[in-house]
Amino acid sequence: MARIGVDVGGTHTDLVWFDEAGGGLTIHKVPSTPADPSRAAIDGLLQLCAQAGESPSAISYFMHGTTVATNIALEHNGARTGLITTEGFRDVLHIARHKRPQTFSLQLDLPWQRNPLVPRRWRAGVPERMVPPGDVLLPLDEDAVRQRARRFVEQGIEAVAVCFLHSYLNPQHELRAAEIIAEEMPGCFISMSHNVVAQYREYERFSTTALNAYVGPKTSAYLKRLSGTLKENGVAGDLHLMQSSGGSATLDAATQRPVNLLMSGPAGGLLGGIWVGKSAGFENVITLDVGGTSADIGVAPGGEVQFKHILDTRLGDYHAMVPMAEVDAIGAGGGSIAYVDPGGQFQVGPRSAGADPGPACYDRGGSEPTATDCMVALGRIDPARFLGGKLQLRADLARSAIENGLSARLKQSVEEVALSAIRVLTHNMVQAIEVNSVRRGLDPRDFALVAFGGGGPLFACDIARELAIPTIIVPPAPGLTSALGLLTSDVSYELSRTVMLTVADENSGTINQALDHMQRELAAQLGDDGFASGAMRFLRYADCRYRGQGYELRTPVPTGMLDASAINRLRQAFHKEHIRAYGRDFPDKDIQLVNLRVVGVGAIPKLEPLRIGTGGAVPDDGSQTAIQTCLFDTEGTVNAHPTPRFERSLLLAGNRLSGPAIVDQMDTTTVIPPGFAAEIDGFGNIVITVQEGPS
Repeated sequence: MARIGVDVGGTHTDLVWFDEAGGGLTIHKVPSTPADPSRAAIDGLLQLCAQAGESPSAISYFMHGTTVATNIALEHNGARTGLITTEGFRDVLHIARHKRPQTFSLQLDLPWQRNPLVPRRWRAGVPERMVPPGDVLLPLDEDAVRQRARRFVEQGIEAVAVCFLHSYLNPQHELRAAEIIAEEMPGCFISMSHNVVAQYREYERFSTTALNAYVGPKTSAYLKRLSGTLKENGVAGDLHLMQSSGGSATLDAATQRPVNLLMSGPAGGLLGGIWVGKSAGFENVITLDVGGTSADIGVAPGGEVQFKHILDTRLGDYHAMVPMAEVDAIGAGGGSIAYVDPGGQFQVGPRSAGADPGPACYDRGGSEPTATDCMVALGRIDPARFLGGKLQLRADLARSAIENGLSARLKQSVEEVALSAIRVLTHNMVQAIEVNSVRRGLDPRDFALVAFGGGGPLFACDIARELAIPTIIVPPAPGLTSALGLLTSDVSYELSRTVMLTVADENSGTINQALDHMQRELAAQLGDDGFASGAMRFLRYADCRYRGQGYELRTPVPTGMLDASAINRLRQAFHKEHIRAYGRDFPDKDIQLVNLRVVGVGAIPKLEPLRIGTGGAVPDDGSQTAIQTCLFDTEGTVNAHPTPRFERSLLLAGNRLSGPAIVDQMDTTTVIPPGFAAEIDGFGNIVITVQEGPS
């Protein structure tokens, strides 16, 4: 049997086949089909099966990283969504937190108001009121809900978000309202706030629930269509989806809560980068995933996924209070367009040529110069070997795009403009890495940079030199590392519950009861997914703060029943976390436990890296394919260097390369500039070290 990972990107769809019996990997890439991403996934799957010499029936586990939900939210083309809430609170989505992006401006243009998930005319309040600790102050007016649902039918509403005050403490009213809506609106996608995120903070809970409803119909339809097509083609294994937390979910869970799929692709890349770093012997890694339209950057100290603060998790204009791996995306990719803005400033990105028409050198109608065109003009990408020769690039079109669009205006040669564009993109990525490392108290010099995606290995060495990162790791299949990362993920679900208790011995019983209830619910879910109890594990966290603070810090909860000793360990763990985050603690202050969280994990058999053949320090003659002139930035000027090119598949463990050198392969090009040296390790990783400081 085999496992397959499919990662849909903006330019290409990446596929990885892992043979569970033999341990072999087969990789494949096909152009994405933005109009229907499932078409590229299925076409690529059938081609990959033929390449592996196997039938789709051999697939026991299909793991998918999808941008469908993300694109719906970013492109503002979701379902026509209505909202039913407590009477008097229909403007919570509009008011939000009012964090003013321009403190003294009287004419704010707030993005969540400019493109609302639910326009005001489709938001309705109904009489009901729940109060802490879950008592009914005012019963639900069922007739009002029914009348509102009938009005939604007249308005053509496709999805409904049900968000009542304090429903996280008692979901009774939301459950009844959903029943009525289902009766009046058969087939409507219904999203209940207590089922999406059972936590206090009305605006974030309302926004997350509305976002779940907004992306729900299209995402669910896509997933069901893909699952059905997989079955039609004989795929035996069930469809699993990567979540933004870095865990996978079953089809049923993903269709109910598609909001958890936001940023699933970048999460897969982070997991793949961590796996590659560990195979090369590095626990602390910074991951750099450069694709066609964006660069995704993650920092994993100790090889552990870091999570965004629950109030900082957002997608585009909208807040989404869901577990989200700490991965930041910037508009820097191979398709990023270089241009001069109206103010005369030279810019690269975030606007991208994407997959259609793509860079000018693709000869598909693109005329604006992109980062890929610049790499071709500098000689770093070989036009004849791009995508293993499957796509012949036009170097003349790349040069023409740069010359016509920029050279005359900037009064620079094509080569100078191209190198300037690469410098700008490099600077943008350096800044993003600094935000996620230096500004969080982490020193990049203590990390290895894992570079992947189609463009990561092109930029990695220049970025490492700027940040004084001593080691760069380029995995064996850089362009498919995100797809590979999908196969390293376990199935996981997270439940949370607001409790608002002081961390004290007298509250241990209530805390234990809440944790036990969530763990039993998660165990049942994992059991339904086919996991035996021995394959399950549970992680417990508490969102804590000092009494009087406005925001919480996630703190690990000790295992087992919480007694006086465990409560004290929880307190000490929070003090330690507060010191890490803010530089000091307040041991004399009471600690308030706001939310409890339990993560249920179903273990998937782990991938083991494959060893490659061993060679000498000098690569075999056949591995060097050519010596070409390439341009590099040395001491601030453009200099031409005779640069040997090597075929990645012919390099062996122990081979060493001195910069300048370039390694070509189907899914990327690795650039080793002057001042760098590389060695192939036992698992086929290119491990590059800096021999000189910043130029």
